[in-house]
Amino acid sequence: MQLPFPQAEEPDAQTAENGRLLFAGPSEFVKGVVAMSGLPPADRVEVCFAGRSNVGKSSLINALTGTKGLARASNTPGRTQEINFFTQGPDLYLVDLPGYGYANAPLKVVEKWQKLLKQYLSGRQTLRRAFVLIDARHGVKSVDDEIMKLLDSSAVTFQCVLTKADKVKAVDRDKVLAQVRGALAKHPAAYPEIVLTSSEKGDGIATLRAIINSLL
Repeated sequence: MQLPFPQAEEPDAQTAENGRLLFAGPSEFVKGVVAMSGLPPADRVEVCFAGRSNVGKSSLINALTGTKGLARASNTPGRTQEINFFTQGPDLYLVDLPGYGYANAPLKVVEKWQKLLKQYLSGRQTLRRAFVLIDARHGVKSVDDEIMKLLDSSAVTFQCVLTKADKVKAVDRDKVLAQVRGALAKHPAAYPEIVLTSSEKGDGIATLRAIINSLL
């Protein structure tokens, strides 16, 4: 029986190569945006990455692009308070959304942030998919559920990416996957496939590159 929200299959050789070629091109930081008026022109396809603080978002973006230090990782939760845009070749923006959950920031700053996030998600026509990053050791938490609800209400398709999959013992993995699948089932905007990744080991990176390439 087909499980709901199965793991994404590894791409065939040609599809994997197409994904590799997309990310073999230059990756460059464009700008950090703190207001809608600062968004770069909507002249190419965009995919965005959302995840709670310290989920490994910067590490995943760096692994995808093969550019060490492109997205700066921070040990301070909630430090990234801007929407950061990166070009990936001439046809794609990678968009790094502010980390959410236990942000070390005043309430007013957090509220301003959430407003910007809502405006971006609901108002950006070139946004093809959001990737919601979930720590494979912990599964979906209530703060993750909130961002998923926001994506539902913004009618933005999102796909769950489990990070740090290499840190989970095989015996615990099925339990986590069952919890994640149960959480995703409540969200109409959830894309029906999960990607397991490890930025450290490179697991799932080719699969994610191929998925992003298919959206162009």
